[in-house]
Amino acid sequence: VYKRQSTQSTWEFDTVILFFVFLMKGKGKGGRSDGGGKGKGKGAGKGKGKGKGKGKGKGKKQVIVEPHQVHPGIFVARGTEDTLATLNMVQGISVYGEKRITTEKDEKDEKKEYRVWNPYRSKLAAAIVGGVDDCHIKPGSKVLYLGAASGTTVSHVSDILGPTGTVYAVEFSHRSGRDLVEMSKRRPNIVPIVADARNPKSYRMLVSMVDSIFMDVAQPDQSRILALNAKHFLKTDGHFMISIKAPCIDSTVESSVVFASEVEKMKQELLKPKEQITLEPFERDHAVVVGVYRPTKKKKA
Repeated sequence: VYKRQSTQSTWEFDTVILFFVFLMKGKGKGGRSDGGGKGKGKGAGKGKGKGKGKGKGKGKKQVIVEPHQVHPGIFVARGTEDTLATLNMVQGISVYGEKRITTEKDEKDEKKEYRVWNPYRSKLAAAIVGGVDDCHIKPGSKVLYLGAASGTTVSHVSDILGPTGTVYAVEFSHRSGRDLVEMSKRRPNIVPIVADARNPKSYRMLVSMVDSIFMDVAQPDQSRILALNAKHFLKTDGHFMISIKAPCIDSTVESSVVFASEVEKMKQELLKPKEQITLEPFERDHAVVVGVYRPTKKKKA
């Protein structure tokens, strides 16, 4: 009897010990070391893991912004992909959700902020990327912009012109016009005009003589609309730039035929075309024509 009790007590004691040891077993995780390694240790509730991962952190790649070689007031951001950019007139604010690039402090201890200009969202930007010789929109000049919409491209024109220039932005749609007016509240060099570009007399009291006209009005009579506004506001020897959407004029013939027909119409209105480029791959069936209004004969030296 004594032996049986002793054996039973020993068995119970061993069972308790095993159960206790089982509870005390633990898994430990080592702290991260640069690359975030994980270690597992087994012991009396304490794990001593050592991580050996190696992490190589890469900082943000420096983007170099330099002036465009041809067009003053426009910049090129050199990075993974080169993009057009304009110096943000209202720093810290995007107009339509575009990316902004901030450069390091310059000699004057000032940081500069640039706005990326997407050629897929702006026909003027598409023409510049496409290689147009001169867009005739320069710092300090006065520009009449016909077909301003909500102000996507107008905001970049505002950046180019700077505080000494002025852009008169005409838009027919009242809904887009509200957005245009709201955007112009932060940009004093924009004069928003909600009116029909076919009737320039309705806003003649708001617009002074301008150095150039940019037109993006997709209408069958857009050449006539350009001529009407040029007669009212464009200086002699002033320049124009018009975006032509061929299907809006005649969808039954080739785009090249439509472009040639529009050029002839311009010539009849004292608008002398100097350059023509298509906007592919950014816009299909579009072309931009650049020219001069009522050119004067220059005297030979």
